[in-house]
Amino acid sequence: MLFPIAISQGDATHAWGVEVPDVPGCFSAGDDLDDALAMAREAIESHLEVLAELGDPIPQASPVGFHAKDKAYEGCIWAVVDIDITRYLGKAEKLNITLPGYLIHRIDDYVKNHPEQKSRSGFLAKAALKVLESA
Repeated sequence: MLFPIAISQGDATHAWGVEVPDVPGCFSAGDDLDDALAMAREAIESHLEVLAELGDPIPQASPVGFHAKDKAYEGCIWAVVDIDITRYLGKAEKLNITLPGYLIHRIDDYVKNHPEQKSRSGFLAKAALKVLESA
């Protein structure tokens, strides 16, 4: 999931600040832009881990444009951090499903050429989340 982050530019005496509007209370900072981006990922993952441990829902990410209109973020630089939220959705459960062979082969070929998918199950989970997010 692509989480938008609002970045406040730092200077000689201030760190670069990061806020994650879709994850209430999620803030971070870094010595420079690259550090701020890395720290934002760490902050988001830590927040999602706590939410998962508490059994709270994982927040849905909004488009950057939704937050960019907010005057509270005026002057911020925008970026997105891609977080695989499947690990925060609970313990994996085995499932027996039936799909047409052609579809299985297409999924397997896609996964083979896109290692970020990791597995057939990862692909199906990501596809299901995408559909459910837009519902």
